[in-house]
Amino acid sequence: MIIAQVLPTPVGPLSLLSREGVLVAAGFTGDVSGMFARLTPSLQAEGLETTDDLGPAADAVRAYLGGDLEALDAVPVEQPGTPTRKRLHQALREVKPGTTISYGELAERAGLPRTAARAAGSACAQNLIAPFVPCHRILPAGGGYGGYLYGVPVKEWLLSHESGQARW
Repeated sequence: MIIAQVLPTPVGPLSLLSREGVLVAAGFTGDVSGMFARLTPSLQAEGLETTDDLGPAADAVRAYLGGDLEALDAVPVEQPGTPTRKRLHQALREVKPGTTISYGELAERAGLPRTAARAAGSACAQNLIAPFVPCHRILPAGGGYGGYLYGVPVKEWLLSHESGQARW
């Protein structure tokens, strides 16, 4: 069974979907059904129910919002993908709060050539577990914020929060 909880954040609701204590989806939306629809058919077949307390994952979000910027790192996550995509997602989890890197640098950290920046961008776009897999920390080499599934203002707020500049 997939268990879901929606938590309030300064930038809107954050939905968490978990299976046996492992996050399988998370994102800045209150639409749990939409998040559930992005899961693999085998996970969808398990069904969905909501809870008021998802436990450690929800606690980690509260700690993160309270200033413990590494709290999300301890939460186990699992999402589908090729071995390359999984390496990219793992490399994403290793980008420390308060820092940003380019898509090319993410590719290199995953053992790919810097020219695989497009593959890195695709892994970010397909990331099902934001902000636990922190694709918001990846920026275009040419400047700016690039895209973000939940909107550039959310990405800007996350980066500002992690640099200690966010206003509540």
